[in-house]
Amino acid sequence: MKKCPYSAQREKILAEAISPVATELRLLDASDLISLLRFEYYGNLADLVASAAELFFHPGTVNFGLGGSYTLEWGGKPEVVLDLEIKPRGVTVYAQLTLAEDHAGIEINHISFQNASSNPDVNTAFLERSLRDARYIVARPQALAS
Repeated sequence: MKKCPYSAQREKILAEAISPVATELRLLDASDLISLLRFEYYGNLADLVASAAELFFHPGTVNFGLGGSYTLEWGGKPEVVLDLEIKPRGVTVYAQLTLAEDHAGIEINHISFQNASSNPDVNTAFLERSLRDARYIVARPQALAS
């Protein structure tokens, strides 16, 4: 995606929203993810992404985008890149999630707003609100009445 002044802000919003999913995926062994990518077991990768996402987002919000890549060199640390399709209400985001040993990152390739505003700030606020609405909200336990 051609970067624009609001791209960094949108990537930050998406990174904060998707970080629990990335954390779950980083619990998997990198060699397993690399094997699934190398042998094109995309259905298995889709299941793993869906399983990680279902803990935090409504069904169908975060999906494997049928692609990815990896870096695995002698003496180096592995890095896995998964294509994701993130679809909260009213917006579709195509992004690449990078998983490494001690960090994860997200890069947006394309964003499509269903009813886009001519004001990019309004679109950015809508993205943030839509991602928040797509998350499961864990209610705080209420104190028992005495």
